[in-house]
Amino acid sequence: MKLTVNGKSHEIDVEPEMPLLWVLRDELNLPGTKFGCGMAQCGACTVQVDGIAVRSCVTPVGSVSGAVTTIEGLGTPAALHAVQKAWVELQVAQCGYCQSGQIMSAVALLREHPTPTDADIDEAMSGNLCRCGAYPRIRAAIHDAAKRIRGA
Repeated sequence: MKLTVNGKSHEIDVEPEMPLLWVLRDELNLPGTKFGCGMAQCGACTVQVDGIAVRSCVTPVGSVSGAVTTIEGLGTPAALHAVQKAWVELQVAQCGYCQSGQIMSAVALLREHPTPTDADIDEAMSGNLCRCGAYPRIRAAIHDAAKRIRGA
């Protein structure tokens, strides 16, 4: 089957039921998407399909018909996405394990709500767990990124 990931087309030979997470990590060597719980409860595996945040651990690759974006496709070290830049500057990450999923959810949120309220952020990010408890910094970084994206 064909799969477009981070703007590149890939031919993959896997069972359609294989979770997208394992295709990304094991078949395409994109380890930025993390395995957390395997039940779509923690958000560590969040990627985007056509700009919508999805949990790749429970998404069968055969059901994916749109373009997939992973953390590796969001920005580069030389040109960080506004959310990544805010994450770095506000020192959001502690252990960092959940952060790729957090960032992918935040980018999807800002695409839909360019000026999110705290309630919008809390709702959109509620499926992303951070065992380190960096939630106040996550919220602050999302507000900061929203300003960056708007050019404020």
